[in-house]
Amino acid sequence: MPAAGSNEPDGVLSYQRPDEEAVVDQGGTSTILNIHYEKEELEGHRTLYVGVRMPLGRQSHRHHRTHGQKHRRRGRGKGASQGEEGLEALAHDTPSQRVQFILGTEEDEEHVPHELFTELDEICMKEGEDAEWKETARWLKFEEDVEDGGERWSKPYVATLSLHSLFELRSCLINGTVLLDMRANSIEEISDLILDQQELSSDLNDSMRVKVREALLKKHHHQNEKKRNNLIPIVRSFAEVGKKQSDPHSMDKHGQTVSPQSVPTTNLEVKNGVNCEHSPVDLSKVDLHFMKKIPTGAEASNVLVGEVDILDRPIVAFVRLSPAVLLSGLTEVPIPTRFLFILLGPAGKGQQYHEIGRSMATIMTDEIFHDVAYKAKERDDLLAGIDEFLDQVTVLPPGEWDPSIRIEPPKNVPSQEKRKMPGVPNGNVCHIEQEPHGGHSGPELQRTGRLFGGLVLDIKRKAPWYWSDYRDALSLQCLASFLFLYCACMSPVITFGGLLGEATEGRISAIESLFGASMTGIAYSLFAGQALTILGSTGPVLVFEKILFKFCKDYALSYLSLRACIGLWTAFLCIVLVATDASSLVCYITRFTEEAFASLICIIFIYEAIEKLIHLAETYPIHMHSQLDHLSLYYCRCTLPENPNNHTLQYWKDHNIVTAEVHWANLTVSECQEMHGEFMGSACGHHGPYTPDVLFWSCILFFTTFILSSTLKTFKTSRYFPTRVRSMVSDFAVFLTIFTMVIIDFLIGVPSPKLQVPSVFKPTRDDRGWIINPIGPNPWWTVIAAIIPALLCTILIFMDQQITAVIINRKEHKLKKGCGYHLDLLMVAIMLGVCSIMGLPWFVAATVLSITHVNSLKLESECSAPGEQPKFLGIREQRVTGLMIFVLMGCSVFMTAILKFIPMPVLYGVFLYMGVSSLQGIQFFDRLKLFGMPAKHQPDFIYLRHVPLRKVHLFTLIQLTCLVLLWVIKASPAAIVFPMMVLALVFVRKVMDLCFSKRELSWLDDLMPESKRRSWMMPKRRPRRKRRLRKC
Repeated sequence: MPAAGSNEPDGVLSYQRPDEEAVVDQGGTSTILNIHYEKEELEGHRTLYVGVRMPLGRQSHRHHRTHGQKHRRRGRGKGASQGEEGLEALAHDTPSQRVQFILGTEEDEEHVPHELFTELDEICMKEGEDAEWKETARWLKFEEDVEDGGERWSKPYVATLSLHSLFELRSCLINGTVLLDMRANSIEEISDLILDQQELSSDLNDSMRVKVREALLKKHHHQNEKKRNNLIPIVRSFAEVGKKQSDPHSMDKHGQTVSPQSVPTTNLEVKNGVNCEHSPVDLSKVDLHFMKKIPTGAEASNVLVGEVDILDRPIVAFVRLSPAVLLSGLTEVPIPTRFLFILLGPAGKGQQYHEIGRSMATIMTDEIFHDVAYKAKERDDLLAGIDEFLDQVTVLPPGEWDPSIRIEPPKNVPSQEKRKMPGVPNGNVCHIEQEPHGGHSGPELQRTGRLFGGLVLDIKRKAPWYWSDYRDALSLQCLASFLFLYCACMSPVITFGGLLGEATEGRISAIESLFGASMTGIAYSLFAGQALTILGSTGPVLVFEKILFKFCKDYALSYLSLRACIGLWTAFLCIVLVATDASSLVCYITRFTEEAFASLICIIFIYEAIEKLIHLAETYPIHMHSQLDHLSLYYCRCTLPENPNNHTLQYWKDHNIVTAEVHWANLTVSECQEMHGEFMGSACGHHGPYTPDVLFWSCILFFTTFILSSTLKTFKTSRYFPTRVRSMVSDFAVFLTIFTMVIIDFLIGVPSPKLQVPSVFKPTRDDRGWIINPIGPNPWWTVIAAIIPALLCTILIFMDQQITAVIINRKEHKLKKGCGYHLDLLMVAIMLGVCSIMGLPWFVAATVLSITHVNSLKLESECSAPGEQPKFLGIREQRVTGLMIFVLMGCSVFMTAILKFIPMPVLYGVFLYMGVSSLQGIQFFDRLKLFGMPAKHQPDFIYLRHVPLRKVHLFTLIQLTCLVLLWVIKASPAAIVFPMMVLALVFVRKVMDLCFSKRELSWLDDLMPESKRRSWMMPKRRPRRKRRLRKC
C-alpha cells in the first residue's frame, strides 16, 4: 500500500487505471450510460454518495477508519471552500448513505437479488500442461474449505479475514476491470471480453493474452469429483433427470431451469467450455446431496485466483453477467453464474491471492454488499459497498487471538436491517422500530361497529383457505401430531369425566365426557376460525359443576335441568359478545397476562402429573420396614364385612345371598369384590391385594416416558443418521415413546394401572337420556334465575377461550391464514348450548394441549446452508389433526381391547412432558432465572440491553406475585372466581404504566392499545420499504 495521502496502492496492484468509471462493455454486453441524478431523485433518496475512498499507506494502518475524507459531490459550486466541502462530505457523503441510495433504487427483472453460492478456485500455471483450476473453498452462508488432504470438506465456520486483504481487494476493484451487465454465453466469450478491456487499459501483449486466456479456459476440478466418479461412472443428460425432478416454478424467463432442487432441464451443454446442443453432461460431477442445501433460484458467484508466471503485474476483473448463464464445469453444482471475480498475477504471491479471493467470496455472502452487487451501476457503487462493509467489521488484536481457530457458526445471526436505514443529522443511526414479537393487534381485533361485523370478516378471511386446510395436512408430521395428541387428549377427558361422575353421583361421567369431547371437537375443527386450538376440560368448570350440584341437592332441584338452563343462557351471552365484537377487547391482553396464565396452566400440568403418580401409593403402597423372618405370615384373605352399608345389603337381598353360607376365605379376588366382601391381612392394601413392585414400576414408566420423549424430540439436532430419519424420529417422538413403553410394560408383566375406557355407548345412569328438558321438575322461575350463574360462567368461558386463542395466534408463530376470534367464540357458544341440552360436559380451549399442538406442527426450512441453523418458517396450519383426534376419540368406545394396554403412568409422563415443553419460550421463566445469576453470566437477552436490571427484576416480581395469587385461588374452594382474577391481571398491567416507561414496557411486554396510538414513533419516511422509524 502507498504512503499516507497517496492514491496509489502498492499491494497486489502496482499500477493505476486511467479511468475511474466502470467499463461499459461494447458489442457482446449491454450498454450502461453514465447516470445523472436529478434534484427530485436526490431529495427522494436523501443524500447521494459519490467518490472513491483510497486505502492509506502501510505506515498509517491505525488510521484506516479516516480514509474517505476527500469525497467530492457532483454539482457543487466551484467557489465553495475546501473546508466547507470537507465538512459537508463528512456529514452526508458516507458509504452507508450511498449504499442506502443504491438499495433504494427501483428493481428491474435483471437486477433482482438472488441467493448466492460462491466458489473459490485456484490455479498455478507453473505446473505446466497439468495445471487446472482446483476448488479450495465454497460459501453458501459460511465458509467451507477443502482440507489439506483434499479428501473432505471442513466444518462450516465464520470466515475470518485480514484487514490488509480487504484493502487489497478494494484496490483491485479500483484499478481492475469492472464489467457490469455483460451478455455472454460461455467462458470463452467472457475471457475474450475481459482481455479486450485489459488491452485497452494496460500493456498486455499477444503472448500474455494467449497465456492468460489459456489459464482461464483450463479445466475445473471440484473436490467432490473423485468420490462421484467412483460411485456414478455414467453419463446422462440433464433433461433425462429433469423429467423427474424439475420444478415448474423454477423456470426463468429464458426457459432455463435455475432451481437447485432439480437438475436443469436444458439442451445446452458445456463441453470444454463451449456451448453445444444435444451434448451429454457428466452427472458424476454433480453433487446432488449438496444441491439440496442450495435455495431455489440461487445463482453462482465464481472467484478465480492464481499465479501465471508470464505476467509481471496482476490482471483483475469483476464481471456481472446479465442474464445469469449456466457455465457447465465452472461450478460444482449446475446453477447459473451471475458474478465472476478474476485475479491472475505474477508467481510468488499465491497466498496473498488466496486471501484476496477469500475476502471477495466472503463479502459476497454479506447481505448488504450482496444486494449492492446486484444493483450497482458503476464502479463507485461497488466501492461504496466495500467501504460500508469495512465500517461494520470488527478487528481482533493479533496477540490476543489465534487466527487458525475456526469460529463455530452462531445459532442466531442479528438482523442487518439497521444497515439499510438512513442516519440522522447528529450522526447516529436511526433504529428500526421492531414490531413487538408477541403483539396481536391487527385487523382481526378491530371493532367494526356493525352487528356481527367481526364474525363476517372472520368468515371472509378464513373461507379462501378452507380447502387448503385439508390439502396442507398431507404430511407425516400431521400423522405424528395426531397420534401423539390423541393419546394426550384421551386421558384428561376420561379423568375429567371420572371426577365429574364422582362429584355429580354419576349424572355426568366418563362416557358423557368422551362423547361430548368428540362431538364438540369435530364441530370446532370443521368450522372454527383457528382449528389449531384443542378443546378440553378445565379446572374452573369442574369447580362450577361441584358447586352447582351441591346447590341443587340442598334445594331439591334437578341438577341436569338447571345446568341446561345455565348453559343455554351462557351460549346466548357468548353469542351476544360475538355480535358486539367483544373479542376486540383481547388486544388488552398483553404478554404480561398471557405468560402468567400460560405459566400457571403449565405448572398445573406438571403438578398434577406428579400428584397423580404419588396418589398411586394409596392403591399400591410401599411395604416399608418389612421383616423377612415373618414373610411366611403374610396373607390377604376375603372376609365378611363387619359393618355392611345399605348398598351392600341391598345387593345381597337382590341376589338372595346368605352370608353365613358363603366360604369367604376361599373366594378369589374378583369373586370377593363381586360379593362386596372385605380384604384383611398384612399383605392387603387399602383396596385389596396388591403387587409391591407396582409403584416403583410406575415411577420408572413415568420418568422414562418423560426423558425418552424429550430426548427423541431433540433428536433432530443430533449428529447421527441422515436428516430425514432424524426429522421423522423427532416428529413421532411422543408416539414412539408411548408405543415403546407399552411394549416394555407388556413384556415385564407388572400389573400397572391401565387406561380405563367405557366399553358401552349409553348414559352412565339409567334414569337419564341424551336429551335434557331445561325446565324439567324445576320451578319455572329457575329458567330466569339461571342467568345469574350464567354471567359468571360466560366470563369463565370467554377468558379461557380467548387467552388461549391469543397465545396460539401470537406473531412469533408466523401464521399465514389469519385467525378468527369471533368465529371461535361462536363455535364454542353453539356447542356449549348443544352439550347443555344433551347433558354433556362443557369444553373450551385447553391451553397446554393447544400449545403442544402448535409446537408439534412447527415448520423449519429443509434447505439450509451448511452451518446455518434451520429457519423457523411457521406452523403447518390445517384442520385434519384436530378433526382426526376427536373422531378417533369418539370411536374409542370400540377400541377398548387396544387402549386397555396403555399404562396410566406413561400418560402421566406425557403430561409432564407437555407441561415442561410448553414452558420453553416463556420469557417469564427466563427472567426468573436472572435472580440467581451474576450480571456477567447473564444471557444476552435483548431486553437486558435496553432496560435496567432492577426494572427487569421488578417486572418479574410483580408477575410472580400475580402468578402465586392465581395459584392460591385456583387451589382454594374459591376457584370459581379464577377467571375474574385473570381479568384482574389486565388492570394490574394497566397500573404498571405508572411504574415503567413505555420504552421499557415495549421491550418487556406489549404496549396497551392506547399507548400505541401515542406519537412516540416517527412516521414512515420511506413507505416502499415498509419500516417504521423511531425518533433518535
